[in-house]
Amino acid sequence: MDNTTVSKAVIRRLDKNNNPVESFECAFNPKEYTLTKANQWAQSKQSGSNMPDLEFTSGQPATLQLELLFDTYEQQKDVRKVYTDALWKLMMVDPELKPNRPESKPWPPKVEFQWGTFLSFRAAVVNMTQKFTLFLPDGTPVRSTVTMTLKQTDDQQWLPGQNPTSGGTGGTQIWTVSEGETLPGIAYSVYGSPNKWRQIADANGLSQVRRLIPGTQLKIPK
Repeated sequence: MDNTTVSKAVIRRLDKNNNPVESFECAFNPKEYTLTKANQWAQSKQSGSNMPDLEFTSGQPATLQLELLFDTYEQQKDVRKVYTDALWKLMMVDPELKPNRPESKPWPPKVEFQWGTFLSFRAAVVNMTQKFTLFLPDGTPVRSTVTMTLKQTDDQQWLPGQNPTSGGTGGTQIWTVSEGETLPGIAYSVYGSPNKWRQIADANGLSQVRRLIPGTQLKIPK
């Protein structure tokens, strides 16, 4: 049986020299992400032909779309203050960041998204959408889904290898609990739905599901 410990995904804020200056560990790994790459091909000008030749002109930057879940229900804290306000700052202009040209204006920071050895993607955040799905009685949001679109800024080797969350054929996944994690959040990461938390609870014989002890290893059923 092949047991796999799931690495946490990280978003790093970069300075103008592409050095990391701040890191944001994702509360729960994305249930999926989408990579897109396009190339430009131009039609050559020919007469007397049914089909013109295509000529390659240039490649386009790849894009990466992520969907991330943030949950602070167990902490009874505002999910924006704990997690997502920091992500929105990645869309804001930083006065200290601008090209080395006198006429240039500042720009938002570049980032790097990394998930273990699976993917390292250096990019700019070009689009972000936040949806709130759970609230405390006073209206404080405690669960949120953030969709981010990143556009490649460096010509680096970013193509993914093997998914680190996958066990062998017929194997069992092992999830190591981190501080603040909840069963709904873990279920979202592995199944794509926070409502499937009971499958994990039943597989591990959990009766106290409101509080998870950091460092606990949970079996994740197929």
